[in-house]
Amino acid sequence: MRKSTLILPIAFVAVIVALSSVFVVTEKEKALVLQFGKVVAVKEDPGLAFKIPLIQEVVKYDDRILSLDTPELQITPLDDRRLVVDAFARYRITDVNKFRQAVGAGGIRTAQSRLDSILRAQTREVLGSVNSNDILSVDRAALMKKIRDGAAAKARSLGVTIIDVRLKRTDLPPENLKATFGRMRAERQREATDERARGAEAAQRVRAQADRTVVELVSDAKRQAEIIRGEADAKRNAIFAKAYGEDQEFFQFYRSLSAYRNSLKGNNSTMVLSPDSEFFNYLKTATPE
Repeated sequence: MRKSTLILPIAFVAVIVALSSVFVVTEKEKALVLQFGKVVAVKEDPGLAFKIPLIQEVVKYDDRILSLDTPELQITPLDDRRLVVDAFARYRITDVNKFRQAVGAGGIRTAQSRLDSILRAQTREVLGSVNSNDILSVDRAALMKKIRDGAAAKARSLGVTIIDVRLKRTDLPPENLKATFGRMRAERQREATDERARGAEAAQRVRAQADRTVVELVSDAKRQAEIIRGEADAKRNAIFAKAYGEDQEFFQFYRSLSAYRNSLKGNNSTMVLSPDSEFFNYLKTATPE
């Protein structure tokens, strides 16, 4: 009975000790086994692992790709045009032993603080060496790659690999937006004025050319009309001359009728002529013999 009483507590303690000596490492994490604060083992493969209870402790770190958003940062490019930059990075803990030595018990929080300082310094260095137009253009992948490479080189001492760096936003500070918009508006107005002036000049040239063409066409039409009129008059005179030569009496009669038609127009025509004037020869009644 006394032995049973002793065995149960011993068995219970043995189970507790056995359970506390076993830990699990998943595929999402890596683990360090510490003994009195010093790293004695690194567990990177998933599965069961063992440690000495009460003497050793286990510290686990995330093995996935982590993200870090940096606060807004004001930079001054080469053209002294201040910009507000908002960036983020993707990183991964690749050397947990070096990571532990670099950040100590601070863990991820301390690492992110140091990574933030590295990213901000590298962003200032890279973006401060180019003009603002290069930063604001859509083709800025080379700048992001340069920031990533520089930050990655400095982050290796932390046991961290920086995978990617992206610029989420690159804007002008709010106090500069109004002035910038004013300059843009003035520039567009100047361009519009230049375009209107060029349009008016082109329109004036078109109108002048059109007026010249009109004058030339009218002059040519009048010249051709005079030629046609002269040719027609010549043909008419030739016809009259031929008719006069063939029958002089009929020609005189025709000319008299034309004179009567042109002279006796309207209802109030008045003519003062001698009764025996030759003008009325064809209006006189022949006296029967």
